[in-house]
Amino acid sequence: MRWFEYLFFLSIVLGLAKPVGLYLARVCQRQRTFVDPIFSPIERLLYRLIGVRPEQEMTAGVYICCFLLFGASCTVLLFLVLIFQRWLPGGPANNWLTTPMTLDLAANTAVSFATTTTWQAYGGENTLRYLAQTIGLVSQNFLAGAAGLAVGFAFIRGIARERSATIGNFWADLIRSLLWVLLPLAILGSLVLVAEGVPMNISPYTLAHTLEGGTQNIAQGPVAALEFIRNLGTNGGGFFNANGAHPYANPTPFTNFLGMLAIAVLPASLMITFGRITRNPRAGWLLLTVMVALFTVGLAVCDWAESTPPPHMAGLHVAGGNMEGKEVRFGMGESVLTGVVTSNTSTGSYNSMFDSWQPLGVLAPLTLLLLGEVVFGGLGAGVYSIVMVALVGVFLGGLMVGRTPAYLGKRIGAGETRWIALYTLMTPMVVLLLSGVALITAAGRAGLTTNTGPRGFTEILFAYASCMANNGMTMASLNANSFFYNATTAIAMLAGRYGLAAVALALAGRFAAQGYQPTTTGTLPTDTPTFGVMVFGTILLVGALSFLPALALGPIVEFLRQ
Repeated sequence: MRWFEYLFFLSIVLGLAKPVGLYLARVCQRQRTFVDPIFSPIERLLYRLIGVRPEQEMTAGVYICCFLLFGASCTVLLFLVLIFQRWLPGGPANNWLTTPMTLDLAANTAVSFATTTTWQAYGGENTLRYLAQTIGLVSQNFLAGAAGLAVGFAFIRGIARERSATIGNFWADLIRSLLWVLLPLAILGSLVLVAEGVPMNISPYTLAHTLEGGTQNIAQGPVAALEFIRNLGTNGGGFFNANGAHPYANPTPFTNFLGMLAIAVLPASLMITFGRITRNPRAGWLLLTVMVALFTVGLAVCDWAESTPPPHMAGLHVAGGNMEGKEVRFGMGESVLTGVVTSNTSTGSYNSMFDSWQPLGVLAPLTLLLLGEVVFGGLGAGVYSIVMVALVGVFLGGLMVGRTPAYLGKRIGAGETRWIALYTLMTPMVVLLLSGVALITAAGRAGLTTNTGPRGFTEILFAYASCMANNGMTMASLNANSFFYNATTAIAMLAGRYGLAAVALALAGRFAAQGYQPTTTGTLPTDTPTFGVMVFGTILLVGALSFLPALALGPIVEFLRQ
């Protein structure tokens, strides 16, 4: 039954990939779509208001600067909203805001939402006011998601264009991503959530009397405004501390399944967009197939690890798998599916606690985070992440068989190779360095409030891998609300968002300036099943060389000690 659900999910994602991908290609190329009569007047009005001429395109350097400037502006504005939130009108009452919004926590949260990481070192219902959630966090989910999609569009153009000095206009890409993609889908999805029972109000928190005679405070708020866009924009931060495990945020298996589709469909479809714009549809389908293969491997490992009875309960005659930390509303299947989907993308909308998962169950999502956003990935980031790995495969394959290293008609010379190498090494440099600093300092180890040993090591590694992948998931028992973690996780988030994107756009600019080189007998084919196997192997090889020693100290040794 679980595997039927997994296959059903993948079938829907793959079935929607082509129509959605072709639509995104039309949006990227400014071609006519069926929603133009609605959004074109709004687009023209926005251009006049902010003084943008969409026909005036940018070089890769200018595009990067605009992207960085936009991200910095969003970060500063959100920081101000969070710092001054206690003066905002509306609920909840001040006595429910038990977690102080310190300067370092506000800065970390602002960076988190501006980078689509939505790493939350706080509980939303006991930290933020309703207007801070809607004006600050909801708006950033839209803006950061649209900015990421804009970068993805620009990267695809760089691969596709010939002898061009420009790769598009960032502001035009941003507005079209927002109006033509995120806004209409988020409105429809939010209405569905409201119909399924997700609150959308500004009511005071409810005081309920339990059957045992006690009391319970039930948080309210404009939950539906945040819940769908956090998945659609591959952000992930929840209105509640329990995230997708909270019954108000994710009340039914249907809403959980819908949320997973919102996370995966757009990033998967961008591979079809990539093939369409580069005039090589087979290349797009090939990379999507590699993504699905990696997704299936991670799903199989997680399902086996969590469905097998835990070793420490072997003598208790317990039937079934590991239900610790999982929601009985969703069961084993949807918990595993959600864990794998969210760790494959930059959307940490988990509905179970990874700290309660088995060692191999934790190993799969952790490995997917460390590999980067090569499986579906975030909006835009998934495209350049998988293409970068493909370029590594082209280079290695060319060395092995003596073929010219070229991809889709673009030569990979010494300059391009340096950018590819920098991109490939950035994640292990940042994640391993920050993890090492956390492990050797008292401030870093102070966050381990529950576990030490291999599990404690895994918690720290998981945190920085999640931040670098702009994912935001945590293993829960790591207390990250300290100056040390607020500062160091922000470094990882900034590197994962802006460092990797800047390198990808710089490489796209170099490719755009090249002319097209026809495929010859001396060129390695890059749209064949053999190349797909090579890309798959390259991902595993690069991941193993970078992170296998760290994984051996964490979940692997924990599994062997069971």
